[in-house]
Amino acid sequence: MTADLTNPILTNEIAAIAHLETSRWAAGVTCPLCGSDKAKKMGGQTQAGMFLCGDCRGKFTVRTGTVFERSHIPLHKWLLATHLMASSKKGISAHQLHRMLGITYKSAWFMAHRIREAMIPAADAGPLGGEGKIVEADETEISPSRTTRAKGGRKRANNKRFVALVERDGQVRSAVIDGRGLSEVRKAVRKNVAKGSILHTDGATVYRGLMPVGTHEAIDHDKAFARDGETGRVHSNSAEGYFSLFKRGLVGTYQHISPAHLPRYLAEFDFRMNTRTKLGFNDLTRAAAIVKAAEGKRLTYRQVG
Repeated sequence: MTADLTNPILTNEIAAIAHLETSRWAAGVTCPLCGSDKAKKMGGQTQAGMFLCGDCRGKFTVRTGTVFERSHIPLHKWLLATHLMASSKKGISAHQLHRMLGITYKSAWFMAHRIREAMIPAADAGPLGGEGKIVEADETEISPSRTTRAKGGRKRANNKRFVALVERDGQVRSAVIDGRGLSEVRKAVRKNVAKGSILHTDGATVYRGLMPVGTHEAIDHDKAFARDGETGRVHSNSAEGYFSLFKRGLVGTYQHISPAHLPRYLAEFDFRMNTRTKLGFNDLTRAAAIVKAAEGKRLTYRQVG
């Protein structure tokens, strides 16, 4: 199901505020400053949308403690941007948001990064896989011509690399690999793949010995793209498909990505893959999940600039 762009929450500020309050405080308003449930809505035209906490006496709005905080952009435009990013399979550029929302390019760029911040998995997100589940692992590179060009031109040593871990028919998690040491790949796998998982990779030596004996199978791409193994069909095609989608978004939508911001762009593509139709989501529920995840996260211009 696609987002209805005539929905009042995307065009009307009062409707947007009411929607966000219902989404955030379905069980009752709680103060984001102290956690108290003794909060009441304030009256008066100058304090519309504000709440007063009965315990800490602090004032707050539904934006407080979210990526929307301290923004002068109307909430309905934030919700529209969220719906657009949720429903754009290969992403949507800041220039496009700037034109569609009627805000400056600088504001649209910062807005997009705040929304990507909401897409980053929670710190307590569990590992991928589990007993008997297959997780594919593979790495890829992005040349400096697709990121901010570094001194020395397009030498391969300047390429940015990242590893994608894909649970077969499940979740995706990507991680930037700093430097060219193999230890970064091993660290990412050990951190994000649960013990007892079955690891499927290509023939790269970096993956050997990462999992207990019998839980790692590799495919030699010089001979085939897949084979029948002891733990099922052995391939890394799911990871390759993720790389293909990300690179089409990079070439066709973003064109250039700063290496400093690469983790957020990966989080954006991970999030859409993790909320894809096959897993029971649509454009509306995907956007709702982003709004829900925006709580408890902040991103200042200094942090992103």
